[in-house]
Amino acid sequence: MDFLKDLWAFLKVRKKFWLAPVILILLLIGVLIVIGGGSAIAPFIYTLF
Repeated sequence: MDFLKDLWAFLKVRKKFWLAPVILILLLIGVLIVIGGGSAIAPFIYTLF
């Protein structure tokens, strides 16, 4: 949780709120890759791309 607090402080101090959606989308893609790697729903995830 310390990393997230530091990241939020960085975004707030430097007024870089436009980075928040970019980081969120990268995290979501990463979660999809991890879930799609070895699960039963992998074929359904691959059809999205």
